[in-house]
Amino acid sequence: MNFHVLTLFPEMIQQGLGTSITGRAMDKGLISLNAVNIRDFSADKHNRVDDYPYGGGAGMVIQAEPVFKAFGYLANHIKMTKEASVSYEKPRVIYVTPQGSIFNQGMAKEFAKEDDLIFLCGHYEGIDERVLEMVVTDYISIGDYVLTGGELPAMVMIDAISRLIPGVLNNDVSSEFESLQDNLLEYPQYTRPEVFMGKKVPEVLLTGHHANIETWRREQSVLRTYERRPDLLENAELTENEREYLTRLIFQKNYNVY
Repeated sequence: MNFHVLTLFPEMIQQGLGTSITGRAMDKGLISLNAVNIRDFSADKHNRVDDYPYGGGAGMVIQAEPVFKAFGYLANHIKMTKEASVSYEKPRVIYVTPQGSIFNQGMAKEFAKEDDLIFLCGHYEGIDERVLEMVVTDYISIGDYVLTGGELPAMVMIDAISRLIPGVLNNDVSSEFESLQDNLLEYPQYTRPEVFMGKKVPEVLLTGHHANIETWRREQSVLRTYERRPDLLENAELTENEREYLTRLIFQKNYNVY
């Protein structure tokens, strides 16, 4: 998987993703990161890329031309790296914006299937709409709030997508059985000691009975999702027994029966 980021702050991207799991994945060649400075494509002698918005208003807007040139450079670079036998398709370009669809695990799985992804990071009051219409394929947000730029959201998404690339995690199974598996939150985790400040590890986890442990963990995931993120349950993949368990939880809450 090759990640490309169009940004005004390439060092922020490189430093932020060059450590921990993503850094090791880059060292192993499992993923690559190419941070391109939009300023390098400015026609201004001071490498300025912003200007006042037409119609007035506060703040500045990133100009269309340097973004378009930077995208063209990246697209050509990606095309040149493809083997002659591989048909070239325009890479997906993700514009990081609070106006986009909210990023989720399903999107991460979808994006992980791509060979190349381009993230476009805005700043100031945004980017000239004309170039967005020309190059962007996906408008994505990481939440309903405003940040100073798109670099942090881009790094969040790259991290989430990278975890789904085979070999990136030391234990590949952990990418499948963690938070948001089947649209459920992860069950509680415990490690040594068996008793900590009077609190014991749940007995079922000490039995070694894998079927019972799995049942307990799934029920705990349903319970935790119901308590903390009930909105996820609408699209959760539940067995018949798990749906019955959820029905009991709802009944107990509504009628204070415990």
